[in-house]
Amino acid sequence: MEVLNIDKSDFNFALSEFDPLIVEDEIGFKTISNQPAECYSNFFVEHLVKNQPCIIKACAQDWTSSQHWTISGKPNYTLLKDKFGSAQVSVSDCKVKYYNAHQTKSMIFSDFMNYWEKYSSDCWPANEACLYLKDWHLMKNFPTESVYVVPYQFSSDWLNEYYMDHPHLDDDYRFVYMGPKGTWTPLHADVFTSFSWSANICGKKKWLLFPPGEERVLKDECGNLAFDVRLGDVSASDISPNRSFTVVQEPGEVIFVPSGWHHQVWNEDDTISINHNWINACNIHQVWTSLKANLEAVKKEVSDCQDMDDWFEHCQLMLKSTFGMNYEEFYRFLFYIGTKRIEHLNQNELLSSFQTWKFGREHMLYDLVKIKEVLLLFIDCDELVELPFYSELNNPPEFFINDINNTVNGFLSSEYDFDGNCL
Repeated sequence: MEVLNIDKSDFNFALSEFDPLIVEDEIGFKTISNQPAECYSNFFVEHLVKNQPCIIKACAQDWTSSQHWTISGKPNYTLLKDKFGSAQVSVSDCKVKYYNAHQTKSMIFSDFMNYWEKYSSDCWPANEACLYLKDWHLMKNFPTESVYVVPYQFSSDWLNEYYMDHPHLDDDYRFVYMGPKGTWTPLHADVFTSFSWSANICGKKKWLLFPPGEERVLKDECGNLAFDVRLGDVSASDISPNRSFTVVQEPGEVIFVPSGWHHQVWNEDDTISINHNWINACNIHQVWTSLKANLEAVKKEVSDCQDMDDWFEHCQLMLKSTFGMNYEEFYRFLFYIGTKRIEHLNQNELLSSFQTWKFGREHMLYDLVKIKEVLLLFIDCDELVELPFYSELNNPPEFFINDINNTVNGFLSSEYDFDGNCL
């Protein structure tokens, strides 16, 4: 396994007072070559810390899926049906709107592939359903399959690390998307305000991306996000050409979509893609900010019930339903990720990722510093004391912060103070 680490100069910058959600007046979308893994630290700062998107060329062409799931640039329908034919999958009809999404249904994978093969051979007829297989947990359901290698640029993935280490939770954020020409995804920002990456195995995608803050012009007078920027849901005059990016992603390329960047995506050809949503030290603050904002929205929605018993607990249940995570789950997530790094540092061990990469000392220390910063905000929330889980914790956040302080200061005291400033 190759070791990935953060250079000391990059470590200092990453710990500086840099707000990745304050987007500069002039920003650009970069297409970059797939550099060797020793360039990790540069990518870490320029794209993850700075929350800046890019496309990485020639990143996925050597994967097993790229080599065997396609024939002459098109899906290998027969092989895919033989491998996964009996799987149950969720598909969306891109011609039927259901509230602010597409109407979905379950299908047997082989039935979907038969539909797709005929639909494509018939030149994508306008009078038929346009079905898109989305959010398929293929790697969770077929763990022995060799499909792809997580690019080193995206290997610091706390979200999937957590779920892969807790198989009893039966969840993850590793997905496969498959769909014919003309399938598309409505305008959205990703779950938890997470990062995402998407690799094209075959086909082309067109992406329209908006940096954080631009969503204000993408909403109607009621505050609802536009469903489709093509349908007059958003006035073209409201969209600044300098504050949006249209890019085409070719086969073998991987796109990085940072936290809080809204996007709409179209498949311009029969397309297969592999995607991760992910969280790490570079965007955990954005995730916390989004979690807290969603709780405030919930509390406002049910403010007329504030006198009811267990109102704070009820708000947490609603937060779990709308956001996908509540305060208890957020803390247990951070506690697991942080404790794992403390143990590896104390045992002088590298931390493995996706059985391909390993993280060095500075990387784990950076993770701990960022977890501590968020925990200090977390314990400042008045409603914590109203939640039963908080009083029942064997390792409350105040104690955990002390553990982080002791570990980080023990390693960095000779070179840095805890806030990352050179001594």
